[in-house]
Amino acid sequence: MKRVLLVNTNIEKAPYPVPPLGLCLLAACLENRYEVRIYDGVFDEGRNLVEEVLRFQPDFIGFSIRNIDDVVIDRHLFYVEGILERFIRPVQAIIHVPVILGGSGFSIFPEELMQLTGADYGIIGEAEQSLPALLHCIETNTDTEYIHNLVTAQQTKIRSHFDFSYPTPTDFRFSEIDRRIDFQPYLARGVYSIQTKRGCSHGCIYCTYPLIEGKRFRVRSPEDIADEIEQAHQRIGNITFEFVDSTFNDPKGHAEAICREIIHRKIKVRLRTMGINPGHCSEELFELMMEAGFAQIDATPDSASPLVLKNLDKGFKLPEIEKMAGLIKKYNLPTMWFFLFGGPGEDAWTFQETLDFIDSYVNPDDMVYMTAGLRIYPNTPLYDLACWEGNIRKEQSIFQKPAYYFSKALSKTHLDQLIRKATETRHNCIPAIETAPPPEMIKEAMILRETEMLTEPTFRTLIRIRKRWRSEGRL
Repeated sequence: MKRVLLVNTNIEKAPYPVPPLGLCLLAACLENRYEVRIYDGVFDEGRNLVEEVLRFQPDFIGFSIRNIDDVVIDRHLFYVEGILERFIRPVQAIIHVPVILGGSGFSIFPEELMQLTGADYGIIGEAEQSLPALLHCIETNTDTEYIHNLVTAQQTKIRSHFDFSYPTPTDFRFSEIDRRIDFQPYLARGVYSIQTKRGCSHGCIYCTYPLIEGKRFRVRSPEDIADEIEQAHQRIGNITFEFVDSTFNDPKGHAEAICREIIHRKIKVRLRTMGINPGHCSEELFELMMEAGFAQIDATPDSASPLVLKNLDKGFKLPEIEKMAGLIKKYNLPTMWFFLFGGPGEDAWTFQETLDFIDSYVNPDDMVYMTAGLRIYPNTPLYDLACWEGNIRKEQSIFQKPAYYFSKALSKTHLDQLIRKATETRHNCIPAIETAPPPEMIKEAMILRETEMLTEPTFRTLIRIRKRWRSEGRL
């Protein structure tokens, strides 16, 4: 039986470490035909990778590239150089086997990463069917032309036949993350990731989700999702389960059905989720979420200005955001809010509209991330708009030197001043450059949570420490 090594090159642990869900799903698809191992770089950061390769002697190696950079203009952490130095080059120096790239970061910049790394193959988007097909073709020396979403070293510019029609999530195997990697380091601050669907039918002008997962929702059954949570909970015990979909409550009714299934089975777990779509919020949804065990959500409206919401093509309007905020307050559901400033039409007035919303609707105990500028990605409507307005040129590389969009009506300097002033008087508002708390603050928060046996989300503990540090002049 041939051996496959799947390498998670992500080492980012802020705001919390994320386990390699995609690689675990791939391992589940491969394990009947191959001996599969996963090297998780989140905590080891490549230190023992060479030793693992020499010991395992894989016939194929896949590298998952999750992020290209941190999308913060004033910090700009370019992850790819570290990925090359810590993971890919050391492996290429000691073993000569087919190297295959994948992951969300690769899916956005496939040509650039193929050329930079010297990889043999790459797969854009999901790989549950494409990767086994590719390995079979390599083993049998047959043509790879029919394989969906494949990029090769010889043909790095094929982008015309990418297909997101399969697999449907009902075909997914359970990831069993805790069995495929050393899950112990994640127990303190991490989560157990669960996908309830793939794809996104929304048209936010800056977003890459439709490019990576497709433009329509493909949902798993509530019964299947509950099975996975129940089994993982029985194995692990106390861990937070995070739904990592682009938006949890899309399509309408799916989130409610998941919650009902969890409630029906009396599964007692802590749940959290990424983006909630204000357009599909209801009293029923929040009642079910609270009863199912939700302890935290993320709200990502991006703006509270009617003009900017329209220009970003968010698909919902300010009254729907206000309704969502009212429900969050009513049920006292801890929430991290995310706002992007500088989009098309943004000016000092629209900035103030969002600030007024924060002051009126957001719980002061909830965290608000304020980001200046929108990272421009290829093949998005924002990219086309930026080219049309002359912010970037079509021949310009935005891979190693990221480009950001700023409204013509509000310069970056002015926007930075507005955000700085807003965060100085609001202890729960954080500029994007400070999204990774200082190590000393994290350490103090962990000690406080342990000694006081706190069950609140970590961000609320950090907000209280941040408020005290500011009063003491430490910030």
